[in-house]
Parts: sequence; C-alpha cells; structure tokens
Amino acid sequence: MRKGPEKSDLSIVAKKPANTPGQPGAESVERREGTEGNTGESRTHRTQSRARVGQGLDRVRQAAQAQKKARFTALLHHVTVDLLKAAYSWLTRDAAPGVDGLTWRDYEQDLEAHVVDLHARVHRGTYRAQPSRRTYLAKPDGPQRPLGIAALEDKIVQRALVEVLNAIYEEDFCGFSYGFRPGRSQHDGLDALAVAITRMKVNWMLDADVTSFFETVSHEWLVRFLEQRIGDHRVIRLIRQWLEAGVTEDGALTPTVAGTPQGAVVSPLLANIYLHYVFDLWAIWWREHQARGQVIIVRYADDSAPRAQRAQKSPMCVTV
Repeated sequence: MRKGPEKSDLSIVAKKPANTPGQPGAESVERREGTEGNTGESRTHRTQSRARVGQGLDRVRQAAQAQKKARFTALLHHVTVDLLKAAYSWLTRDAAPGVDGLTWRDYEQDLEAHVVDLHARVHRGTYRAQPSRRTYLAKPDGPQRPLGIAALEDKIVQRALVEVLNAIYEEDFCGFSYGFRPGRSQHDGLDALAVAITRMKVNWMLDADVTSFFETVSHEWLVRFLEQRIGDHRVIRLIRQWLEAGVTEDGALTPTVAGTPQGAVVSPLLANIYLHYVFDLWAIWWREHQARGQVIIVRYADDSAPRAQRAQKSPMCVTV
C-alpha cells in the first residue's frame, strides 16, 4: 500500500452562505456530454433542503477544492440542530426500525426536544452508537445479502455527518465514480458507459465486482484513509463507533471487526472513500503510465466497468 500524502492541518470554523449546489464535474475523458435519456429525474426538493442547511459548509468546500492535502480539524460543529432536523426529514419514513424499535413517526412526536437532546449528546461525547439489526435480502443469483438496520438516532447522525463530509469528498472524488453521490445516479453511469461503447471503437471490456466488499472492508485502512482529510478526532470517533457497534441477530450480539453494514446511511460514503484510495487513484495512475491506448472507467460503488480501447479497423469487444 502506498503511503498517503503529507498532511497539513486546516481548521474550518467560520460560517458563510453555501455555494449553489450543482452537478459534480466529470473527468473530460469520460465523455458524458450528449448522453440521451435517464438523467432527467428531479432532485429539486433535496437540493433545496441542502441549500437551507448548508450554511457553514461553503468554506469547507472551497478549502477542500483549493487545498487537496489539507486536514479539517474542526468539523463537528457543522452538525447543528437544524442539520439534524433536516437529516431526519431526509430519512425514509416507512423504513423498518432498528434495535431501538423506533420508527420515523415515533420520533416525530416531540421532534424538537428529541433533536436538541441528540445534538447535546453528540457534542458532549455521550452519544453512543447502537448495534445494527441483522436482516437479509434475497439476491437474484441465490445467496442472501446481509443488511444492517441501524437505530433511528444513528441514522440521523450518520445522515447529518454525511452531508458535512460530502462538502470535502465531493471535491476529491473522481469523475468516473457515480455511485451514491449527490446529483448522480446509476443512470448517469449507464449513460457514460453507453456513450463509450457506442461512439468509440472498443478493443476490450472488463466488468468487475469486488466480492463481499461491504462485509470485508478493513477498519484500520478505512480510518487511515479518512485521516488523510479528517483531523477532527470527534468525527473519527463517531465513525469508529458505527463501524464497531456490532450486529444483533436472534438476540445475539456479534462484534464487527471488519466491514461496514450494507443498509447503514454512512456506508455508501465510507465505501466511496475507501475505493477512492485503493482503486480510483491507482486506476488513474495505471491509465496514465501503463495503459496502451485510451481507457474509460465507470465505477458504481464496488462495481466497475473499465474499458481499454485502441483504434483498429475491425475492433473486437470481449466482456469478462
């Protein structure tokens, strides 16, 4: 594993109006312009909600963009009562409850008092993550996929912190990463892949999926990657709590020594951060230094479709 970049500390404490949210930029080689269909789904409500709670994150975004090696040492104060309320409103209302038994509508009763108390516990350091409740989702190919259903307050805090961390990592992530990112969807990734296949001469294709990725992510390396940008120990402590809270199944608690639960609100962002360091940065280096010909990559979480191409009169396409 290569060593991470040298670190410089940056404390972000001031607050300014947020930038107007927009589509994240794609790498120029990904040729997303001119894609047809699939990308017109409305995101107006979610964008407006983010704009209302985004006060204070504007300078975080600007600093993350301007200083690619900066570490943010003061982030937790951005998790405000207003952001927690917004995070609660963004959750799925009819989702199954976790080990706490609380539903979205249960928490709505006396919401203000609940959120104020939660905010105080998070900032005092007395908030504690609860284990996830294990359930299973049937997969088309036979095996069941394990899901972890978090307690409601864990979902709220995770969703709020994801909003804060997105201000940093949306400036870092590569253009070919499409999964679980604001303003992007699986349709955008499919459009990019379709343009590459239909408008360019293809020599070969590779379809890749990391086996049991969410169940086997290394906690140690994930935290190391996070610490490249996150210098606020309170944020790292929260993430460690969620990673190590364990899962309950049939009344038995099982510790979690690896992985991040599928179904947890924070898991998609953590997966993208991990894969950014272990796959995306390597893929860029390989494309620039090793590949012969043009390479287009489309990654959606742990699924990717790199495609290498060399101009030929009769190109051959092979899918593996």
